[in-house]
Amino acid sequence: MSRILTGIQSTNIPHLGNILGAVMPAIELSKQPGNESFLFIADLHSLTTQKDAQSRINSVNSVAATWLAFDFDTEKNVLYRQSRIPEVCELTWYLSCFTPFPMLANAHSFKDKSNRLSEVFTGLFTYPVLMAADIILYDAEIVPVGKDQVQHIEITRDIASKINFHYNKEIFVLPTAKIDEQVMIVPGTDGQKMSKSYNNYINIFLPEKELLKSVKTIITGSTPLEEPKDPDTCNVFKLFSLLANQNQIEEMRSNYAKGGYGYGHAKTALYELILSKFEKPRLRYNELMNNTSLLEKELQVGEARARKLAQEKLKVVREVLGF
Repeated sequence: MSRILTGIQSTNIPHLGNILGAVMPAIELSKQPGNESFLFIADLHSLTTQKDAQSRINSVNSVAATWLAFDFDTEKNVLYRQSRIPEVCELTWYLSCFTPFPMLANAHSFKDKSNRLSEVFTGLFTYPVLMAADIILYDAEIVPVGKDQVQHIEITRDIASKINFHYNKEIFVLPTAKIDEQVMIVPGTDGQKMSKSYNNYINIFLPEKELLKSVKTIITGSTPLEEPKDPDTCNVFKLFSLLANQNQIEEMRSNYAKGGYGYGHAKTALYELILSKFEKPRLRYNELMNNTSLLEKELQVGEARARKLAQEKLKVVREVLGF
């Protein structure tokens, strides 16, 4: 059995890019025989950028509702809030005492802002240590990540190896990064990678009228209605292709090529496809967000399971360290 661990920051509602690039692939991985998935909502990590308490609570609920809406199996797997497992903070301190300063100074999360040190809080600088604690606290073997996150797994392995070597004991499992080369880059409404930072995302859980309005903001070319269009340069077609089956894609491609088919028609088709493809998740998400007691129940069950394992691991660590 492989233990897989994935963390998702609680910053606003997961958008279409998050769902296609992270949520759905992780759920498929969790369904494979022999796998056990630990999925945590990284609400402690979110404090580096999100300071408002109510916004964080809303975001946590939204992230949890999204995973459950897409059928994450909480009987087989574990869903929990990072902040409800205090052992992770204690382990972070222990790990920080074995983490060289240059290792953190070279981390991308810090270097990207190192020329604006007034914007760098200690939490951002030590972000990789907390991430390492998240992973090795549960003996996670596989951590699915994008290419930009591989360095964090390398840091985790370095810290864990250093402690194992120092005490000549296999205290921590060394995790392996799983990079899915097939993970799609989902374009936003402006053609850049879909991101909350760029405010170019599509929230599939919006009410129908608001969702249609969001889809209509997708930037397109200015080719007249009657003329043929190149689908491969159109943001609408790119998004449509990520959601549609092969027959639908070919039909849409044909519509572009023959002319008489406008970008407005394509946007309407994309909107209708989103509604049909995500009909059940949209209903389930809204049910959960309207009854957060159900979310709380699911999270508390997962947190009880996660904390039991965390306490067992931390007991071992304390004994090794002499506490």
